[in-house]
Amino acid sequence: MERVGPGPVLVANRGEVAVRILRACRELRLPSIVVYTDVDAGALPTRVADTAVRVASYLDVDAVVGAALAHGARAVHPGYGLLAEDAGFARAVTDAGLVFVGPPAEVVAAMGDKVRARALARECAVPVLDGTDEAVEAVDAGDAAARIGFPLLVKAAHGGGGRGMRVVAGPDELPGALAAAGREAAAAFGRGEVFLERHVARARHVEVQVLADHHGAVAVLGDRDCTVQRRHQKLLEEAPAPDLPDAVRTELHAAARRLAATVGYRGAGTVEFLVDRDTGAPAFLEMNTRLQVEHGVTEMVTGVDLVVAQLRIADGEPLDEVLGGAVLDGRVVVRGHAVQARIAAEDPWEGFRPAPGRVGALTLPSGPWVRCDLGVEAGDAVPGAYDSLLGKVHAWGPDRATACARLAAALDDLVLTGVPTTAPYLRAVLDRPDHAAMEHDTGSVERDWAPEATARPTLAPTGEPATARAVHLATDRDPLALRVPRHRAGATGTATAAVASRPERSGPALGSTPTGDPVAPMDATVVEVVVAPGDDVAAGAVLVVLEAMKMELPVRASRATRVDVVHVAPGDRVTAGDALVAVTPAVPEP
Repeated sequence: MERVGPGPVLVANRGEVAVRILRACRELRLPSIVVYTDVDAGALPTRVADTAVRVASYLDVDAVVGAALAHGARAVHPGYGLLAEDAGFARAVTDAGLVFVGPPAEVVAAMGDKVRARALARECAVPVLDGTDEAVEAVDAGDAAARIGFPLLVKAAHGGGGRGMRVVAGPDELPGALAAAGREAAAAFGRGEVFLERHVARARHVEVQVLADHHGAVAVLGDRDCTVQRRHQKLLEEAPAPDLPDAVRTELHAAARRLAATVGYRGAGTVEFLVDRDTGAPAFLEMNTRLQVEHGVTEMVTGVDLVVAQLRIADGEPLDEVLGGAVLDGRVVVRGHAVQARIAAEDPWEGFRPAPGRVGALTLPSGPWVRCDLGVEAGDAVPGAYDSLLGKVHAWGPDRATACARLAAALDDLVLTGVPTTAPYLRAVLDRPDHAAMEHDTGSVERDWAPEATARPTLAPTGEPATARAVHLATDRDPLALRVPRHRAGATGTATAAVASRPERSGPALGSTPTGDPVAPMDATVVEVVVAPGDDVAAGAVLVVLEAMKMELPVRASRATRVDVVHVAPGDRVTAGDALVAVTPAVPEP
C-alpha cells in the first residue's frame, strides 16, 4: 500500500476547501502544492500553498496528475466538488503511484452512481425511497413517474451537492424537469443521466459522518442536520441533529456503519438521509465519498480534525490511533452543539442570484467559540466561472440555543462588502421562532421564509452598507451614549441588478432596460433560449435560461410581452447589461 509519507500533498481544488486542506498540511509539516486556473491566478490558495501550478482546467485529470508527478507529490487530496467524486480521477491518481486521499476508486464509482448506491443500501437493509432502479430517458419516464406518483424528484444519477435536481408536481412538468436536470448535471458532473425518486414534501435532511481505515474499522462521528436549504443547496448546518428521537438516531448511525463496512469504505464519508416530518420514517439519499462542506460542525463537537484524519488514514494509520482511542462502541463522543452558516456570493433578495465581483472590505468575527473558514481576503476576485461559496462561519455552544446566539453575534460582526452574500439572510433565519423550535423542513426557505420578510441591507451615502449600534462610553464625567455606524453582515457595497423574475413589481423590472427589454444581470452563459421572434408570452414566463456560478438562472418577462428579436443562442457568453431579447408590451384585447 502506498503511503503519504513525508512528501508533498497536491490539493486538487480551489477556494475555501483548498485553503482548509493546505492549512492542515502545514500543521502536519507536509509540503503542499495547489493547482489553479487562469481565472484563479493569485487567489488565496495560491498564496497559502508552498507551490502553485497552473492548469487549464480543474477537471483535466491528466494535467492535475501530471502536476503532482512533476512536482514530486506523494498524495493528492481532492477536496469536495470538481473531481472529488470522479472514480476515473481516483484511479488515475493511484495508477500513477500516488496516494488518493479518499476511498478506493471502485467505492467512489459504486456510491457515485446514485442508482447503484440505492441498490447497495437496500442490500444493507438501509431504508430507501421508492424510485427507478436505472437511469430514465424522456421517452420512458412517464410510466415510471405514474408508478411512483407525484410529487417526485428528477435527480442526477452522478454527482451531488444538490445539482441536477428538480421537483415535479405533475405529468405536465416532467419533460421540462428531465431536460433541465439533465442539462445541469451534464454541466456540473460531465454526465447527464437522471433517475426518479419519490419526493418527501415535508422532510428533515440528516446525515451521518463516518471514518474508516485500511484495516476494516469504521467509526461514526455523530450526525448533522442540514434542513435549511434552497434549491437543494444547504445554507445552515448543525451538529448534532437536534430534536431527533434516540431510536431514529441509533438506526441512522447503524445504517451508515453497515453501508460503509459493506462497500469497503476508507477515509471520511457521509451517509445522507431524509426523515419524513409527518411519519418520522428515515430513508437513504446518498453517500458522499468525500469531505463535506459542513465538516466543521462535526469537528467542533468531536474535537477531531477530519482533514488531518483523512491524511493519517491515507498514510495507513489505524483508526484507533487516528482518533486517540476516543471511540466507544463505534462512536466518537459528541460534546455541545455547533452551527454553521454558508457565506455565498448570492443575493437572497433577488432569488439567491449569484453575484460575481470583487471583495471590498473584509473583517471576520472572532471569539473563543467562533471559527471562520473563508477562501478569500479583501480585494480578491469572486469569479463567475465557479460556484458561489466564499466560506463558512461556525459557532459552538454547550447547547443549541447558545450556539445559535453566538453564530448570530458572529454574523452581526462580519463585514464583507463588494458582493452581496447570504450572511444577512441567514442572520435573520436564526431569529425565526420556527427555526428555534425545529419546526422547519427542507422547503421552508422557498415556501415560508421569503427574504422580503427580513430587513435588506441598505447603502450608506458612500456606497458602503451600514447600520448603527449603540456604544456606551464611561468618561471622567457623565456616561456618553453614541450611535456608531457599522457594516451589515455580508452586504454589498455596490447596487446590484436582478433577474427579472418578479412580475408583481411595477414599472420596468430589474435586469431590464427602461423599455422592458431583458438584459443579462451578470456575466453568464446562455444554456437555453425558450422563446422565438413572434411569440406572445405572459408575465413571469421564462425567456432565456442563463448559467453562472454553477446555477441556472431563468430570466422572465416582467409583463405580458411579444418577442420581437432574440439576440442570443445557447452557448453564448454574455456580460452584465447585454441585451437578451427585444420585446414589445402586449396590447390588451378590447
